[in-house]
Amino acid sequence: MTEKRDPAIRVTAMPADANAYGDIFGGWLMSLMDSGAGLVAARRSTGRAVTVAMDGMQFHEPVKVGDEVSVYCEIEKVGRTSMTIAVEAWRRPREGEEAAKVTQAVFTFVAIDENGRPRDVGPG
Repeated sequence: MTEKRDPAIRVTAMPADANAYGDIFGGWLMSLMDSGAGLVAARRSTGRAVTVAMDGMQFHEPVKVGDEVSVYCEIEKVGRTSMTIAVEAWRRPREGEEAAKVTQAVFTFVAIDENGRPRDVGPG
């Protein structure tokens, strides 16, 4: 990473999140990315927002048990009721300082009201 930015979420990958080879399940990583993007979407829409799509998921390298995983999110576009959020996941070995991007995707969220219907995202 060339720029300083704060992660939406940072966690340590644990044995329960891994397969028999010690690699973290892709679904666990996708869930973490969705959670991070969901936090950003809820803040931007000042309320409930739900995932409606995920595009362009690419895995670059595995995450191992014990790695610190950081999820970074950036709002790319805001419509009347929806937002697209670019999400990257980076790993850092537990004893190291060198971080590497492991995956990326674009998530689309829709802001909803108490009845589950789309609502205005509101001004930025």
